[in-house]
Amino acid sequence: MFAGRGWLLSGAVATVVSFGCGGKTHQVLDPARFDLRPYGTVALVTFTIENAKGSLHTLATERFSEAVLAAQPGVEVLEIGTADSVMARVGEREFGAATAQAIGTGRRAPVVFVGHLKVSNVKPTASMAGLSVPRLEAKVTVELSVRLVSTTSGGTLWRASSIITESIGHVGMSGGLPTFSASDPNEAYGNLVGYLVRQVTWDFRPTWRTVKTD
Repeated sequence: MFAGRGWLLSGAVATVVSFGCGGKTHQVLDPARFDLRPYGTVALVTFTIENAKGSLHTLATERFSEAVLAAQPGVEVLEIGTADSVMARVGEREFGAATAQAIGTGRRAPVVFVGHLKVSNVKPTASMAGLSVPRLEAKVTVELSVRLVSTTSGGTLWRASSIITESIGHVGMSGGLPTFSASDPNEAYGNLVGYLVRQVTWDFRPTWRTVKTD
């Protein structure tokens, strides 16, 4: 009886071959469904946020940038901040073709990522941290939608979205809106943001699949 494992590399697809008494299986590494490398440089606008205040959208933008860079080495992500001034200059209230084209001209990037966070169904709850320190938590639903826009035509080349409902701490209320203003946003909201970013960047990551050989 023999059991072993070997690597077979062919082009952009890697294969792990496992042998054993139960037969042979192949773990195949499929390339990313969407390859950003031909663009060279991709611009990234700071995500916008709806129905909330604070730093959640900034954290999501940073984590998205990290995920893209990790998934596709060689791609340059140009983080350009908010698009408000560009939109005002071209006369758009929402991110549209004119804003995308202005970014392409000014930043020399062929494509730009645009994202939006929507917070809903906020249910605050109060609890006690220790003996006498009140702590405000909230159950929230957060949806992240991201699209890749051509800075030549303004058309959408790719889009993805993800949604999660989770109870998190360090959430205040201001003017009837939840406020995400923890001193350490990554610690407070990292799990929630991490889930959303993993889901929307799935197309940019190579993935393993197992194939059984008779």
